[in-house]
Amino acid sequence: MKKIKIGKRLIGDGEPCFIVAEVSANHQQKFDQAVAIIKAAAEAGADAVKLQTFTPDTITIDSDKKWFWVGGKDNPDIWKGKTFYDLYKDAYTPWEWHAELKDLAESRGMAFFSTPLDHTAVDFLERLKVPCYKIASYEATDIPLLKKVASTKKPVIISVGFATLEEIELSISTLKKYGAGDIVVLQCTTSYSDRPKAEATNLRTMADIRERFNVLSGFSDNMGGIEVPALAAAMGAVVIEKHIVVEHDSKILDDRFSLDKASFKKMIERIRWQEAVLGKVKYGPQTEAEKYNRQFRRSLFAVKDIKKGEKFTEENVRSIRPAYGLETKFFDAVLGKKASKDIERGTPLSWNLIEGKEPRS
Repeated sequence: MKKIKIGKRLIGDGEPCFIVAEVSANHQQKFDQAVAIIKAAAEAGADAVKLQTFTPDTITIDSDKKWFWVGGKDNPDIWKGKTFYDLYKDAYTPWEWHAELKDLAESRGMAFFSTPLDHTAVDFLERLKVPCYKIASYEATDIPLLKKVASTKKPVIISVGFATLEEIELSISTLKKYGAGDIVVLQCTTSYSDRPKAEATNLRTMADIRERFNVLSGFSDNMGGIEVPALAAAMGAVVIEKHIVVEHDSKILDDRFSLDKASFKKMIERIRWQEAVLGKVKYGPQTEAEKYNRQFRRSLFAVKDIKKGEKFTEENVRSIRPAYGLETKFFDAVLGKKASKDIERGTPLSWNLIEGKEPRS
């Protein structure tokens, strides 16, 4: 079974789903709010928190030409009517916060990493000694960035969102060629809706990714609700990524498709419950209650009074509940043999009641 290690956690087959709380722009550029989000993620039970490392100038340019305005039918209204530069100016996480937020996350038992959006961000995060890197769907086809991230030799989690099969093939081959040994590919929704959209998910893609590319797969959800990520985890996602806020506020840029602290905790509880239900490969009684209830199975009983020396027949021996007598597999072996003593009706058969040698099982 394929597994990789991020921080102190093993990720892969047979391991608990690695649940990542995405901070993104939800801090509203307030340090105390970023701290509160990380604390909320820890209290909800997240395994990791993730930032995005960029500045407006490293992700775009300050231009009001027609190509640089945010639109889109389904994108949050709070994004629209802004240039990319202005949107990212409101969304970026100050780099001077990273070290302190990393210390806070790790002190709460969570891994801390980020999505670098250019080469300088990778260099910065390397100095922070992050355990892995995340590639966003929008950068999944940024080949120079993939080469840079892969060269760190650290595990890479990459969302592929709306990438075509050919684009994904190029992305994964690039990461492998330039040094990324451990890769997790996330099927990703990028509809940014406030509720799940069935047509936007296609969770069976996760299994195809895993089989086609021989990598671990997971799910990054940019929709509201907990149903889809919980289902993805039940279907084998080894990583689930979801945006988090402490409390909902329509002024928060990614609020529309984020979970608040209570819902994030509920999602994790459901995933952990599902994992317990899926369990492991195990045959036989699963609980003490089942061990007790085994005695309600059938076994061989005397159903008539039987005299010493009398033969056992289908008339005086039957397979009935409960299971205190001989196992029913011995029914044919018992027929025709003689009773070694008187047997009352309702007595479970045992070999000391039967003349002759006990047969081999």
